[in-house]
Amino acid sequence: MNWSEELAELEQRKAFSQAMGGPEKIERQHRNGKLTVRERVEQLVDRSSFVEVGGLAGSGEYDEHGRLKTVVPSNVVLGRAKINERPVVVIGDDFTVRGGANDGAVGDKMIFAEQMAYDLRIPMVRLVDGTGGGGSVKNIEKMGHALLPKMKIWPYVARNLSRVPVVSLALGSVAGQGAARVAGSHYSLMVKDTSQLFIAGPPVVAKIGQDLTKNELGGSQVHARNGVVDDEVESEAQAFEVARRFLSYLPSSVYEVAEQSKNPVEVADQQWLRDAIPKDPRKVYKIKPIVETLFDKGSVFEIGRHWGKAIIGGLARIDGWPVVFAASNPYFYGGGWDRQTADKFVRLVDLAEHFHLPVVNMVDIAGFQIGLDAEKDGVMRAGVRALTAVSQATVPWFSLIVRRAFGVAGGSHQNSSRFNFRYAWPSAQWGSLPIEGGLEVAYRSEIEAAEDPEAKRAEIEERVRSLTSPFRSAEAFVIEDIIDPAQTRVRLEEFARLSAPLREPGETRVGYRP
Repeated sequence: MNWSEELAELEQRKAFSQAMGGPEKIERQHRNGKLTVRERVEQLVDRSSFVEVGGLAGSGEYDEHGRLKTVVPSNVVLGRAKINERPVVVIGDDFTVRGGANDGAVGDKMIFAEQMAYDLRIPMVRLVDGTGGGGSVKNIEKMGHALLPKMKIWPYVARNLSRVPVVSLALGSVAGQGAARVAGSHYSLMVKDTSQLFIAGPPVVAKIGQDLTKNELGGSQVHARNGVVDDEVESEAQAFEVARRFLSYLPSSVYEVAEQSKNPVEVADQQWLRDAIPKDPRKVYKIKPIVETLFDKGSVFEIGRHWGKAIIGGLARIDGWPVVFAASNPYFYGGGWDRQTADKFVRLVDLAEHFHLPVVNMVDIAGFQIGLDAEKDGVMRAGVRALTAVSQATVPWFSLIVRRAFGVAGGSHQNSSRFNFRYAWPSAQWGSLPIEGGLEVAYRSEIEAAEDPEAKRAEIEERVRSLTSPFRSAEAFVIEDIIDPAQTRVRLEEFARLSAPLREPGETRVGYRP
């Protein structure tokens, strides 16, 4: 007597699991320009590192003698693996089995995966391709009753956001709970043209009179520009590379701190920064070359390129140390903040706070956007959230006043109740209102009473501008220091060096809200 029969059955069951939904369904997946879930896992993680959990789960079919005929595998593949030689939990929907709908799964493998990442304190990567949890209307007839929505998984999703890095990749059409799982992460992306995300798909939306294709309703051109997801990429291969890179900046959990990169550091020429800002305050400039010059060469990882465009932000390195950065973008509404920009800034600050990353804030803020559209958009509410996020932040903070810092929005450049590294370039100017708009308010009667109002306005502007030099403010210690732009990198290196030992692992006082 031995266990050869049982071992043979084990291998047979593994083969059923590896076969997924069968050759026809796999071929259809490939025709649609998508990889299978197992191909995705293989391309995402380090070679031969995937250890599957629950691979035998599925719906078995037996003959009249109780012998196994076949198994329809669970449409959720999960396990442990390594990315960049660090442990992670990976979970993916198998669209070849009932379109990735959760009623095709056996057991609540999704909750198990979230629990595993939480207890092991390692990052979570979700490969989402389906509804991923809600089931279908067919379940009503199958079960004989309707279920009251519970979102049983969400407490596990929510607590993971406050403990481990979570990345979600939308790799197909995702709806309902699947869409929520994508948005409920620290970093999310979609693949252009092959992935869509919506609350309800085209057949349901058609009932309210909107006849739209999947891409028209919820393609990446929609959600990578409204902030539901952070970014869009051209291919699944690029999605995996971007996910790996994002995780490389973060610790495995809030109970650790991010490590300094061991790669050689290259630094761009700094001298051109002296002429980066135009003398004419009405002229704009490109902020991205400045950002790429100040940080380690090739280290800038931008998050949210297509939304909240009054700032660019993301992750970068200084002497190999990871930081979160935000930098005003004068090409979008002169750097004035709209609601999306404020929301994006909050997400960046929260990411830094939860994973103990120092913040570098490059400031050129004319204020919040103004006008009827801005008021209808509720900019002030979002702006107050940004101000509060800054006030609650405890990580080391470096503010660089590149040009303007005006109004309530300008006041959000740092928490004034704690020590911050703060420098200004000679191009900096600040105040409660920009001179261009404030003169008409403060000197209206004097200008209107003049024989030549335009000449009087120019005279007043020249007089006031002479008093707004940052050097005048430095005399009064309003600003701690004004520096040669070419020396900014040196100050950043000191900031990174002094900040490294100050990072304290552990949970934050305020939980993460996506």
